[in-house]
Amino acid sequence: MQKLAELHLHLDGSLRPETVWELAKEQKIDLPAKDLQELAFKMKVPEDCPNLQECLARFDLPLLVLQEESALERVTFELVEDLAKEGVVYAEIRFAPQQSLQKGLTQDQAVEAAIRGAKRGMQQYPEIQVGLILCCMRKADNQDLNMDTVETARKYLGDVVCALDLAGAESLYPTENFAAVFARAREYDLPVTIHAGEAAGPDSIRTALSYGAKRIGHGIAAASDPQLMETLAKEGVTLEICVTSNFQIKAVPSIKDHPIRRLFDAGVRVTVNSDNMTVSDTNLCKELELVKRTFQFTDQEMETLQEYAWEARFLK
Repeated sequence: MQKLAELHLHLDGSLRPETVWELAKEQKIDLPAKDLQELAFKMKVPEDCPNLQECLARFDLPLLVLQEESALERVTFELVEDLAKEGVVYAEIRFAPQQSLQKGLTQDQAVEAAIRGAKRGMQQYPEIQVGLILCCMRKADNQDLNMDTVETARKYLGDVVCALDLAGAESLYPTENFAAVFARAREYDLPVTIHAGEAAGPDSIRTALSYGAKRIGHGIAAASDPQLMETLAKEGVTLEICVTSNFQIKAVPSIKDHPIRRLFDAGVRVTVNSDNMTVSDTNLCKELELVKRTFQFTDQEMETLQEYAWEARFLK
C-alpha cells in the first residue's frame, strides 16, 4: 500500500459546503445563495472559467466565515478528517492568516486556531501527520501583512507550522515584487515553497528559486524551457503539480496537454496534488487516477511520484 502524501492543498479551497452554510448561520452572515445546493455550486470553479483571477474569486465566499477562531479550528479539523478518511497519511495544508483579520483577529490567533484544529484532527486520526504552510499573498499594498506572516511563521515553526508560501494572482503581481519578504524568510532560515510558473512564465520560477525555494507550487511553465527543466532536475527541486486545477484556470488548454509527463521524463521531481478539494471538486486519489490514466504512468512510475512527494515533505 502506497503512503499517500498531499503537499499542495489550500484550506479555504477545501471547506465542506455544509460547514460554510452552518457557520454563516451561526455568524449571521448573508450568503449569496438561497440554499446549500446553490452554495455548493458557487464554491466550485465553473466549467468555463477563463483565468486564475476568476478561479480565485471562488475563495471570497468561504473566507466570509473564516474570520473567527472557532471557525478556523473547525474547518482545519474537518479537512484533516476528510484527508484521513481518504487514506492520506501525510498532508500539508496551506492558508493565509492575513485573510482572517476582518473581525479583529491577529495573524497569530488565526494560526493558533488552525494549529488547534490540526492537532485535534491528528489526535482523532493518529494515522495522519499534518503540517501547516502559511501563505503570504500577492497584492499591491500588503507588504506589512506579508512581513507579519513571516514573523508568525518564525514564531510557530515546528508547532505544526512547517513552511512559508506566496499565493495569489501571479500574472498581476510578479514574484520579483516580493524579494524583501523572502529575504526576511532566508534570514530566519524558514523552509519555503512558492507558487510560480502557473499563470506566469519560466522567469517566475527562476525568481522563486533565487529566493531559496526548494519546492515550487505548480511550476508547469518550466516545461517550455529545457534549460530550466535541466536545472530543476539537477538541483532536485520538487514541483507540486495539480493537474485538474491547472486545466480549470486555463494554464493548459486541455488535461491531455498538461506537461506533467514531459517534466517527469526530463527527470524533474513532480508530485501529484489536489490544490483545492472543494473549489476543484477533486481529491488526491482522483488526481492520481487521472494522471495514471491520462499519461500512461506505470505502477512503478506512480510509486516514484509518491516517493518524490514523501521525500519533499517539510515535516520529517
